[in-house]
Amino acid sequence: MTVSRSLKICTILTMLIALTACTVLIVYSAMGQTDAATTVLKRGSRGDMVKKVQTKLNNWGYNCGAADGIYGTKTYNAVVKFQRNNKLTPDGIVGAKTFAAMGISTASTGSGGSSSSSDMYLLAKCVHAEARGEPYTGQVAVAAVILNRVRNSSFPNSISGVIYQPYAFTCVADGQINLEPDEQSKRAARDAMNGWDPTNGCIYYYNPSTATSAWIWSRPIMLKIGRHNFCK
Repeated sequence: MTVSRSLKICTILTMLIALTACTVLIVYSAMGQTDAATTVLKRGSRGDMVKKVQTKLNNWGYNCGAADGIYGTKTYNAVVKFQRNNKLTPDGIVGAKTFAAMGISTASTGSGGSSSSSDMYLLAKCVHAEARGEPYTGQVAVAAVILNRVRNSSFPNSISGVIYQPYAFTCVADGQINLEPDEQSKRAARDAMNGWDPTNGCIYYYNPSTATSAWIWSRPIMLKIGRHNFCK
């Protein structure tokens, strides 16, 4: 073998080794970025995201003490109770599914677009769980009732707060809130958020065939759409 040929082979081998090293570095870096972008809260976690979870849990009646941004025993117990009530794995770890159920987006929101998308998706989930099979106008009306509550001082001031307010919606109690919404439910949620309110300000609705609360029957019925009565 000539010296020239040996040099060429050495050069090629050096390039291959360098290329392999670069590939490994890129893959490792990408894995690190994915892990960093995945938010998981558990005992010992601290920060603003913990405070958001604590605030929501306290608003919904899951007492976790002061919203101090420290994930301790009270927060753990409140998360487990929330997970059980929403048919999630009660492990006390706040991951993607629990964040979604709470209506909390872990993505960077920038100008607020991701937060709006999260609200829209949660609203669509509630529409799908509560009103699938109803006329389209009735689905928009259910979404409008939720939004009307957000604007009403007697209710929590966020979509997730209204939906997860204790005992407010059957779909939360039976776990159907976790079903994937269909395209019609998403469209109904979007139409309601864009200002369509077929109910003209109603803050309650119920199905007279299944309602068990005596109190709801005392509310004045403003209109009927499909199987639902809408009230103020």
